[in-house]
Amino acid sequence: MKKMIILVIAVIGVAACYYYCSRLPKQEGRFEVAGTVEVPQRLLQLAQADNNSCAIIVKNEADIPVAIKRVVNPKFPLEFTLGEEDLLTENVDGDLKLEVQINRHGQLGIIKEGDVFGSAEGVIDAHSKGITVEAGKTLGKVQLAKNVKGNFFRTAAR
Repeated sequence: MKKMIILVIAVIGVAACYYYCSRLPKQEGRFEVAGTVEVPQRLLQLAQADNNSCAIIVKNEADIPVAIKRVVNPKFPLEFTLGEEDLLTENVDGDLKLEVQINRHGQLGIIKEGDVFGSAEGVIDAHSKGITVEAGKTLGKVQLAKNVKGNFFRTAAR
């Protein structure tokens, strides 16, 4: 009988500990940024081409990357979360900027023709959630305006 009472008390104690621990507030890590990358319809086919990679880059105030996450063959809209495993540095204090680069060549920081890129408006912090980034810019060939006689730039300067 004593063993049964001890067993019941032990089970109640374990259940009480589990309940108490599950009610404690979750401790946030030092870095977690989450949101969505959106691409406008006009660039969607270019951004979702085979062998593309989407790099989500968090930079500090000095434009130095502090975290990077890369997604191969992305489909948009793309939900993302950057955590401590994506950090490149120990220090993530202050205001941060979020940028997105979608390309086929895999080099970050180098924008080439056909790349799609964009950045979040304003600054974020190390625990921002619900960020929406529109990758709506691209580089293409520079072309003269049509239906202009002669060289557009020379004519415009007169």
